[in-house]
Amino acid sequence: MSSLLKIEDLRVSVDGTPILKGVNLDIRQGEVHALMGPNGSGKSTLAFALMGHPKYEITGGTVEIDGVNLVDLDPNERARLGLFLAFQYPVTIPGVKVADFLRHAVTNVRNPDRKEGENLIPMREFRKELKGKMEELGMDLEFARRYLNDGFSGGEKKRMEILQLAMLNPKFAILDETDSGLDSDAVRVVSEGVARLSGSTEMGVLIITHHERLLEFNTPQFTHVMLAGRIVETGDASLAAELHNQGYAGVRERHPEAAAEEVTEQVAG
Repeated sequence: MSSLLKIEDLRVSVDGTPILKGVNLDIRQGEVHALMGPNGSGKSTLAFALMGHPKYEITGGTVEIDGVNLVDLDPNERARLGLFLAFQYPVTIPGVKVADFLRHAVTNVRNPDRKEGENLIPMREFRKELKGKMEELGMDLEFARRYLNDGFSGGEKKRMEILQLAMLNPKFAILDETDSGLDSDAVRVVSEGVARLSGSTEMGVLIITHHERLLEFNTPQFTHVMLAGRIVETGDASLAAELHNQGYAGVRERHPEAAAEEVTEQVAG
């Protein structure tokens, strides 16, 4: 039976200001979902709140994986339950090699009862797996010897996120505007990498994006539109195409109350 990520009436505030105002969303393993919406609608807030960023205070609702509520769990505990977030702006860690970082991350996720200082995954086993994933993604093996995101181009940082995704193999992956700041070639490489991973595993994927480019190789079964902190409409891939071609005017016309709330927030801000 496939796992279920269930978000129910989720409410989130930042510095006392309500951002998410009752988000409901179900994602099952093997499904590809797209979340779209204008700037300030709450898309990235949802991503960070799901992963447990301390700045984003959950004031109501639940987030569950297979009935286990994540709300009071630390980010590392959420990761061990099968949740992964690819950041819009990945962190640079000079002095830490990609391979070393991945070996620690994979060990901690796969062995949740491991105590600090206990053995990591055996090096020979890890190297074989890492090499296989990098070859699968078309990545130069020298990449693993570099320091994490140090001197990386925008495309290299995003490919690093995809490699991490491949090694951790979570139940659910949230991609927060992974196409941001990338040229067309880099978007294609990242898109193909995500498609290859989601197609070969039972991973559930939530792609948060402004654009249709990342969806070219990852056709969503479900497209959700967020306005003023709520998901106001859900459709299939054709809805994503509409938003790409026509913007959000049609959605605002169909949901005037949310559009009015959006304007009020912009004036107040």
